[in-house]
Amino acid sequence: MKRFKRSITLLSILITAFQISQAQKVKNENYNLLIGTYTSSGKSEGIYVYDFNINTGANSYKSKATGITNPSYLAISRNRKKVYSVSEAGRGKGSITAFHFDPASGELKLINSVTSGGDGPCYVEVDNNDKYVFSANYGGGSLAAIRVNEDGSLNDDVQSIQHEGSSVHKDQTKPHVHTVVLSPDNKYLLVTDLGTDKVHTYRFTPGGRDALSPANPAFVSTKAGAGPRHLTFHPNRKFVYVVNELNGSVDAFSYKDGKLTSLQTITMLRQGFNGTIEAADIHCSGDGKFLYASNREESNEIVIYSIAKNGRLKFTGRQSVLGKAPRNFVIAPGGKYLLVANQNSDEIVVFRRNAKTGLLTDTGSRIEIGRPVCLKFVAVN
Repeated sequence: MKRFKRSITLLSILITAFQISQAQKVKNENYNLLIGTYTSSGKSEGIYVYDFNINTGANSYKSKATGITNPSYLAISRNRKKVYSVSEAGRGKGSITAFHFDPASGELKLINSVTSGGDGPCYVEVDNNDKYVFSANYGGGSLAAIRVNEDGSLNDDVQSIQHEGSSVHKDQTKPHVHTVVLSPDNKYLLVTDLGTDKVHTYRFTPGGRDALSPANPAFVSTKAGAGPRHLTFHPNRKFVYVVNELNGSVDAFSYKDGKLTSLQTITMLRQGFNGTIEAADIHCSGDGKFLYASNREESNEIVIYSIAKNGRLKFTGRQSVLGKAPRNFVIAPGGKYLLVANQNSDEIVVFRRNAKTGLLTDTGSRIEIGRPVCLKFVAVN
């Protein structure tokens, strides 16, 4: 009888442990989806937070932060407790704003704002230790390193670096810095300059007065007139991929210790295409098998490539974004869904992603948001 009771007790403990495990698993399927927007159109009010289930794709409104002009791009601190946003508020008025963030409730509370170090900030990045924020200033052709105080607020002692030069492209007569992306090891900052057809590399040395200094070599050049816009690291950290806005191509580079070496340039365009080109965003799947890049204007599509072990790309397919101007997109944690922010049709389209083929299918799910331009997932727990 005693053995029977012990068996029942053990079984009860195992069942309880399983139930707790399953409850935690279900709970962890819910993520915060933060959405940056353009408010100048009057169709949005600021930064929106939605709840998104990465297993089912179900989503619902959670909260919003208002009072900031054009919070178009966002960055999340590594501890998930701070959010940093650009504010594209007009010539000479660009700034970076810090918020407290509660992952459980999704609530954002304003901390402070400081200058972005130049005109037209369009991208923001946070270092791995939550000590520095970096801004890309498209309008002024500069970048900046901004120290973060202990409370998460931004220090107004800003290191600003001005680029010089131009492109053979008739519309690119001066620098236009578009992204600032830290290397996974937190040692280098890679910077795309659309106006000069260069990808710059800066050594990141926190603690000193100037956190950024040119690496050696200081940059690589893309094809003249290409217009490098966004870049992404492969999960294995050995490759970097750059999407070129002006000629609709993707550059593949090998990467080691801040040095980029060209591997390949591949087109995003259909054969015979001679319409307007405006490539935008680029991301790797978490398993490193596929690369996705978006093109706006007449194409309005996501182009899909498979990635070989040597980092080279092969065209796999293309998917209409079912809207206008896919400025930004994101692959949900777990890789089941890819969400596209269609800026000019005021909605986010949710696609299901096939992990084996890399291809996308429309789920029919839409999140209606005015001028969405940035999507970021943040764990709730």
